[in-house]
Amino acid sequence: MNPISEQSWLGQQNDALVDAGNGHRLHRDVISPFLAMQDAAQKDGIDLQLVSSFRDFDRQTAIFNHKWTGQAQLLDIKGDELSYEALSDNEKLHAILTWSALPGGSRHHWGTDIDVYDRAAVRNWGGKFNLVESEYITGGPCHTLSCWLADNMEKFGFYRPFSVNTGGVAVEPWHLSFENTARVFENARNLDGFTKAIEQSDIEGKTCILPQLPTLYNRYVLNKGREPTEFI
Repeated sequence: MNPISEQSWLGQQNDALVDAGNGHRLHRDVISPFLAMQDAAQKDGIDLQLVSSFRDFDRQTAIFNHKWTGQAQLLDIKGDELSYEALSDNEKLHAILTWSALPGGSRHHWGTDIDVYDRAAVRNWGGKFNLVESEYITGGPCHTLSCWLADNMEKFGFYRPFSVNTGGVAVEPWHLSFENTARVFENARNLDGFTKAIEQSDIEGKTCILPQLPTLYNRYVLNKGREPTEFI
């Protein structure tokens, strides 16, 4: 791969994307391994489909702003809905970042990361699908898929970057990353570029975000979790 530009890892430009169908785009390195994994799952009776793939900086900003302004629900670490009106700005910020990245800080900017589900199982299940951990464990519609991924995803080059709760991003068994290509993007990230992008963005809540951006970068973007002295 060529060196990763700042615009690329920030999600402001990506020239390596290819069509993955149904409105989804993936990095050109990822499309063949994904389709091979999808085919293998299908042979085992699992309807592995994309929920989300590439998202650019502007789309990530819109997702954040909808949550910040109360137009989309906020969830706690267990996936239960929070009362928007009862939260301070700082509590609201951490609730959002537990499930949704700041623009410029999302792995979905790279085209290497995907959210997946078992479409047929979810349709047969009949409940409201929220993309939370309970749907991927025993009793959930995507439990069989989750077990299949644990046994097979590495054969196709994928891993789960959010498999453990570090005190940063929630556990996301649906989120897969194509490791070899994603590592190149990971190594290109830096706080200075991230800070500049947030400063110049149209994101809501800047007065709350900017003073603590270095901590947010380490805790949620790098997913290193909470420092012992850090409290919400």
